[in-house]
Amino acid sequence: MNSFIEELRWRGMLQDMTPEIEEHLTKGMASAYLGFDPTADSLHIGHLVGVMTLLHFQRAGHKPFALVGGATGMIGDPSFKSTERNLLDKNTLDHNVACIQGQLSKFLDFSGSTSNKAELVNNYDWMSEFSFLDFIRDIGKHITVNYMMSKDSVKRRLEDGHGLSFTEFTYQLIQGYDFYHLWKNKNCSIQLGGSDQWGNIVTGTELIRKMGGGSAYALTVPLITKADGTKFGKTEGGSVWLDPEKTSPYAFYQFWLNVSDGDASKYIRIFTILDQETIEKLETEHAEAPHLRILQKEIAKQITIMVHGNSDYEMAVKASEILFGKSSTEDLAALDERTFLQVFEGVPQVQVSPEEYSGLTSILDLFGDITQGVVFASKGEARKMILGGGVSINKEKLTDPTASINLTLLQDKYLLVQKGKKNYCIVEVT
Repeated sequence: MNSFIEELRWRGMLQDMTPEIEEHLTKGMASAYLGFDPTADSLHIGHLVGVMTLLHFQRAGHKPFALVGGATGMIGDPSFKSTERNLLDKNTLDHNVACIQGQLSKFLDFSGSTSNKAELVNNYDWMSEFSFLDFIRDIGKHITVNYMMSKDSVKRRLEDGHGLSFTEFTYQLIQGYDFYHLWKNKNCSIQLGGSDQWGNIVTGTELIRKMGGGSAYALTVPLITKADGTKFGKTEGGSVWLDPEKTSPYAFYQFWLNVSDGDASKYIRIFTILDQETIEKLETEHAEAPHLRILQKEIAKQITIMVHGNSDYEMAVKASEILFGKSSTEDLAALDERTFLQVFEGVPQVQVSPEEYSGLTSILDLFGDITQGVVFASKGEARKMILGGGVSINKEKLTDPTASINLTLLQDKYLLVQKGKKNYCIVEVT
């Protein structure tokens, strides 16, 4: 197995590190932490680089700590932010922390009996014990204002004219104390983070040196961007969340399936645990037949199973095949309602009452009385297209416009009408 540093290096996940960290990691099991601000009750895919970093750390035989910032989440990290975040109350933060722990457990082993099992820590547990006077007396005296002002996260906010509140200014000092606390109480000698966190992390190593006379190490991973320069993890609908209630498994799968060829080679290294030989073989196959999107399909498979499980992955694949390939009524009926509606998002919908629906005597009545003007301009047009084989309901081709309606309602209330290859309409019986 590769060492942790070697693993990150070939995967393109290594940005900066302090000297001697590689030697430190060869001396036996080490402990490292990476922080997550619980500003929402779900992680999004922008967090996954950090999560995968902890995963590789544990797989290399070391002990990962996932720190959720119950205290720092009340402040907000100013790093690369143009405005101050909304501050959250304690009850909201506690709820968010519990949700995030459940998501992290899909990547990290918290329950094992081994010495390197993952631990979740919350900095509210130790920061809440400080009074303001105690903190500025015992901790603040070790770091100068000049040192804090030199950090890029501070300088950027001052230079862009937005300014910086005292609350945000203290963030790096609190994060630095987190590192010191874990070093002193958990023997945690390494902090991991995104490249924008470097200044905050080395504030921690400075506190450990000054307050404890010890040594500690920092390692950062690159901030992920897309090949076209746009922000990774954002879609027209907003962030891509790990919570299936915020981003459905189908939409999650589609995000990865639709990444560009320029991004696919980078993402398959970062967001999967496939080994180098397997990835390079997939890249060769992809280069030979890029239209098959081999890399995208494998990325989407690996990360969807990791986040949502195999059954949701299979549902997402089935839904994708329905939209882009051949399918049947049985395939449509196998989708849950949320996935069905997401697959056909934006398709015109027509509502009909159960009484109206049961009163229809033929297929032609459905198109003439219920969907006229939405699917067909008239019964005549509908009759002509049905006879020509250009109309389907629930993916079953119609042949007789005068046939009685004897159709299976999908999810007990939907009919999917298709005219030609690309024109759809959903009839909802409700």
